[in-house]
Amino acid sequence: MNETLRDALLEMARLDRMVRTEFAASGELFEGGYEPRMARVHERNARRLLRIIESVGWPGTDLVGPDGADAAWIVLQHAIAEPDLLRRALPLLQAAAKERRVPARRCWRPDPILRGTGRVRLGPEGNLSPGEVEDPQRLDERLPPLAEQMEEARTRATSEGDRPPADHQAYARARDEWAASVGWRAD
Repeated sequence: MNETLRDALLEMARLDRMVRTEFAASGELFEGGYEPRMARVHERNARRLLRIIESVGWPGTDLVGPDGADAAWIVLQHAIAEPDLLRRALPLLQAAAKERRVPARRCWRPDPILRGTGRVRLGPEGNLSPGEVEDPQRLDERLPPLAEQMEEARTRATSEGDRPPADHQAYARARDEWAASVGWRAD
């Protein structure tokens, strides 16, 4: 096991959680767009994760232990301003799952990809719900049941102290503009 790499991943995830928890507790998490301090943490972590996957591939449990592999997944989930990294890492993560180097549930939860493309949205009540989905009748064949994924995401959001934005329309407008600006959507 690579303890140095494991420690680096754990520190990246710890910092991410710490900053996110601060903003969730203050109610600022969804207010005013992508908070610059949170964006800097995500960008820094994304750059570090990209260097890691370029060097060693996906950091699975065999390389960084279960907690290090979970930390890498958290960093990837929050690399929301890096659609190219997310698209590049997903096949590596899926391959690692097939090789049993990460839990299979980790590679079938492409939350940032679903959110970035508008397939999962935050509603006015603060609940995540499906947006536009290709071939919705066959969705459960391609991914674990969407209802199960949504419930897990809602539980996680609640446990992290997420609250709905005060002005959902302003939030949705800023979200869509931001998603287009970083390359998630052409609109």
